[in-house]
Amino acid sequence: MTFPFDVEAVGRWLRAEGVCTGSPELTRIGDGHSNLTYAVADGDRTVVLRRPPPPPIPKGANDMLREARILRALADTPVPVPRVLAVAEQGEVMDVPCYVMERLDGVVVTETMPAGLDTLGARREAADAFIDVLAALHTVDWRGRGLADLGRPDGYLERQLERLPRLITDGRGVLPAPFGELRDKLRASMPVSGEPTLLHGDYRIGNVMLGTATPARVVGVLDWELAGIGDPLADLGYTLATYAVAGEEPHALTAMSSVTAAAGFPTRDDLAARYAEATGREPAHLRWHESFQLLKLAILFEYNRRKTEKGDGDPYYADPALVEGLLSACTATFS
Repeated sequence: MTFPFDVEAVGRWLRAEGVCTGSPELTRIGDGHSNLTYAVADGDRTVVLRRPPPPPIPKGANDMLREARILRALADTPVPVPRVLAVAEQGEVMDVPCYVMERLDGVVVTETMPAGLDTLGARREAADAFIDVLAALHTVDWRGRGLADLGRPDGYLERQLERLPRLITDGRGVLPAPFGELRDKLRASMPVSGEPTLLHGDYRIGNVMLGTATPARVVGVLDWELAGIGDPLADLGYTLATYAVAGEEPHALTAMSSVTAAAGFPTRDDLAARYAEATGREPAHLRWHESFQLLKLAILFEYNRRKTEKGDGDPYYADPALVEGLLSACTATFS
């Protein structure tokens, strides 16, 4: 396997930090299309290394130092996260920042449940635990945890809806159809933002780790690169928009978590109701928030598709059907 960094330099760093001994062996974890994740084993223990993808990296994206900071801030809260063991600035170990965290004892589910949880009851337990952790996240005292400067909550929805489309506008600032029409519909019906909370930004079943024994529980929430401060219903809307349900045409994100289309998993309405009960927050305008998140995803996929045309993008995004599926799902939320 070829690595986009000096493996020996990583080993020296981890030994100096007291994380590993000897010469560690690295193995890629998953086939993610953003940050790169590796298992690092030295014979005594295994830890997890996170780093951004190879350049070019969009400004403000794939910030490993920020992600590690959030994980440390969430330690000992009701939100289960892996413990950060070491952090390196750009140039210390590789040409980008990186960090190492503990390896959790659990499994990430995407298509099937592990044998010990593959029952109707355990599927429901897993979904309930999944949404309960999101509710817990939205009650974290982010100011008290030192995250007050993580983002600007005022105007969160407006800012997202204005800035993100610029990734794919033409030289005159015009969005192609149907992106422009959908953006304009969202502008015209934008709800007032709720009281801000800490947001995960990519909270879906494939970004949590479940324990393998009953009762089903979440042992870790992963991939915090898109976290920020803003309207908590934006998080809930994303969770629902990326939650696969039976009988529905899949899009790029629901295809990544098809497990929840199996019998025993609750409906989106069930999840929203449980969230409302746990937080005391009325989940109003959820269809708007789902549409908002689907359009954001379509824009990001289109941006990455265009990069592949220039020869410097991830081949995964080359298929225009991925963008079309997200736009179709977004359109359907308006019907």
